[in-house]
Amino acid sequence: MRRNLLVLIAATAVLLVSAQSWAHHAFSAEFDANKPLKLRGNVTKMDWMNPHAWLHIDVKGNDGVVSWMIELGPPNALLKRGWTKQSIPVGTEVIVDGYQAKDGALRANGRDVTLPDGRKLFAGSSNTGAPGETPEK
Repeated sequence: MRRNLLVLIAATAVLLVSAQSWAHHAFSAEFDANKPLKLRGNVTKMDWMNPHAWLHIDVKGNDGVVSWMIELGPPNALLKRGWTKQSIPVGTEVIVDGYQAKDGALRANGRDVTLPDGRKLFAGSSNTGAPGETPEK
């Protein structure tokens, strides 16, 4: 009975770790390093969730306002870099430097977020293959 319980716990742990590894992707799987972009828009929402945080911004263009989803690094990595949940309030105009999704969707991988006062927050993930990334220490 005790052995069966230990085997069940070990199997569950292996499945959880493998599911998390599968869910985390390399930059090149979804985003195109040859499609850098710079977006200026107003923050509509910030999702602090694993495995990546997401910044939602409305960008004004020739065709009106479009909503973009910006993938950021993991919440814990952002916190280590100086982000807080109050860093970018809804309504704040930001500039996002990043890379567009390969499928052309209004989705990007964010590298830097520039705030109205000129401060830049590094937003990227580490060890994903994104251009110009710096390894996590």
